[in-house]
Amino acid sequence: MMQSSHHEIQLRFAGPEDAPLILRLIRELAAYEKLSDAVEADEQRLAEALFGERRYAEVVIAGRRGAAVGFALFFHNFSTFLGLPGIYLEDLFVEPESRGLGIGALLLSFLAHLACERGCGRLEWAVLDWNESAIGFYRRLGARPMEDWTIYRVTGQPLETLAARFPKDKGPAGRGGGSSSRHPAPGRR
Repeated sequence: MMQSSHHEIQLRFAGPEDAPLILRLIRELAAYEKLSDAVEADEQRLAEALFGERRYAEVVIAGRRGAAVGFALFFHNFSTFLGLPGIYLEDLFVEPESRGLGIGALLLSFLAHLACERGCGRLEWAVLDWNESAIGFYRRLGARPMEDWTIYRVTGQPLETLAARFPKDKGPAGRGGGSSSRHPAPGRR
């Protein structure tokens, strides 16, 4: 546990018992981002994806005075150019009444520390174009936008259609390439 006595902030890794809390914070984030209708996650799906046999992501919970007030959900990615893993921050959220206390900066500095500790070459994330306060916050921490890149996404029926185009006899052996297992893959909202 990491602690800042100045603002009574504690950070801890989430456990299976935190699935309801994580879902609540995800819903609060979605409401803030005006994306409430996009949340399909439920407690069971989160518990399996985060704490099941195959863990797809990790969560750090930020607490203040014994109450959870924010979280960071992240997973490892890989840079072929660096030849190193990285940490991708999927979500960072601090409840509005707890903003301005350094909680977001503490979460990001912890993830940077974790990235260095784990031998990662970078920490990265995406931010909504309209979220000027977050953009300013990230810039003050030294983050810079990747302006030459555009995010592409395939989801829902287009994902299923693309997957159906793959010839079943062409998959790599032993790594799930030819299987039809449905493990939720981490990705951006």
